[in-house]
Amino acid sequence: MSDPIEVLDYWLGAVGPEGWYAGGADLDGEITALFAPIWAAAHEGALDHWAEGCVGTLAYLIVCDQFPRNMYRGSAMAFATDARARAAAKRAIAMGWDLEAPEPERQFFYMPLEHSEDMADQDLAVAYMTERLSSQPDMALHARAHREIIARFGRFPFRNAALGRSSTADETAFLANGGYMAIVTALKSNASSA
Repeated sequence: MSDPIEVLDYWLGAVGPEGWYAGGADLDGEITALFAPIWAAAHEGALDHWAEGCVGTLAYLIVCDQFPRNMYRGSAMAFATDARARAAAKRAIAMGWDLEAPEPERQFFYMPLEHSEDMADQDLAVAYMTERLSSQPDMALHARAHREIIARFGRFPFRNAALGRSSTADETAFLANGGYMAIVTALKSNASSA
């Protein structure tokens, strides 16, 4: 069974910023092979003790919020530990542990809020990504894109198939017209013309 340092060495070191959002079958398979048992333990509540202090909580958030998106891409299981990640992130932020992490890894304290389909969480994600990640302006941009989608639909339409939800006509049109990346492109265009 992995420990928090093994998780951080892998995610922050071996994968690193260039791989965090790259995805792909090879990375997804590697994460599954290395960390499926540790994610299952987190899912069952057996790793809650990790969420103490900056280092342990950061590892816990990676296991609960990042790894399942790779391991279970396209299925409901990708979101199965989101609530655990959100609760741990909120506690860590309240305790100030997020500010003990350097950038860019500090973003992982805020990602569970950005992944939430709750508008209050989205507002927090935008605020934290903007105020506490000064060297990562793209993170605030992506947080604003997520918030805009929740403001418009109340949920992420690109999760509908995985979660067995029916898409509305508006959601189907949104997905057909570029979906998330269309929002990001529009926000970038608005920022450059302002």
